[in-house]
Amino acid sequence: MAYPDNAILVLVDVTPAGAASPSTAGLLGAAAQLGAPIALVAAPAGTAQAAVDAAVSAGAQVVLTADIDAAGVTVPVVDALQAAYRAVRPDAVLVSNSIAGRDVAGRLAVREHLALSVDAIGVSRDEEGVVAHHSVYGGAFLTDSAPTFDAPIITVRQGAIDARAEAVTDARVEALAVEPSGAAAATGSAIEAVEATSSRPELRGAKVVVSGGRGLGSKENFALVEELADELGGAIGASRAAVDAGYIPYAHQVGQTGVSVSPQLYVALGISGAIQHRAGMQTAKTIVAINKDPESPIFDVADFGIVGDLFTVVPQVIEQLRARKK
Repeated sequence: MAYPDNAILVLVDVTPAGAASPSTAGLLGAAAQLGAPIALVAAPAGTAQAAVDAAVSAGAQVVLTADIDAAGVTVPVVDALQAAYRAVRPDAVLVSNSIAGRDVAGRLAVREHLALSVDAIGVSRDEEGVVAHHSVYGGAFLTDSAPTFDAPIITVRQGAIDARAEAVTDARVEALAVEPSGAAAATGSAIEAVEATSSRPELRGAKVVVSGGRGLGSKENFALVEELADELGGAIGASRAAVDAGYIPYAHQVGQTGVSVSPQLYVALGISGAIQHRAGMQTAKTIVAINKDPESPIFDVADFGIVGDLFTVVPQVIEQLRARKK
């Protein structure tokens, strides 16, 4: 089959349940800015129809499907992505900057001798090809990267790109023939789903994040962060200092050694704003900081700052939010 000359290949992250991950819409939206989005859904046979439908709804012009070994770890997905790359010959390959996504992207780059750009916060195209945009050195600098030959492989930070592609009414779905590489691969046993009910969104892709720091003073006081997050319909984050102090588990840590987020709204409560923390959140569209120390570095990146005692300010904010809902 023929593919557009300006094709952009997107690897869809597929969950163990067969659904497309929340990163799919952003990746296909980014691809639509650059050219014609072509999606690859690689999953065990008969499990990924929901992911295929999600890719079509998110704007893929073509969805390639590949049946892979359910027990194989990473390598079967790389085999499928390599086959898709050779068939489509895209101008760029976009992958989610997840743990699995970075693993797949790195392996494909080695196999095909391609340039790899990691953790992009934006993409664009110039007269020479596709360019990835990055926030580096803890957010101190913005920089661009682009290969001098062939297509770049770019991992994209979830939530960093707002663009969304429109669904294509005549999108086509094609089965992709994949020849196993025979590369050494780990195998995994059956996955047992452990469901935890929560009204809060996942941190990495949340549109609103409320984070707490050392200024909360205790695990009990961290409930104030949770209360504000619930009023805003947001996810809960934390600084490394709060995690190290035992206020909240590591899974909520935002920063260079934690999760990188790019929400529409980021609220920092009692966070000083060390460079390691700012590296993981300063690409948020709007940043609100509340801290009693006017010299806190967090105010250097905040769009709105309140110098005051968070135990006085935050309850007033919550009260006002509740009043507006009545």
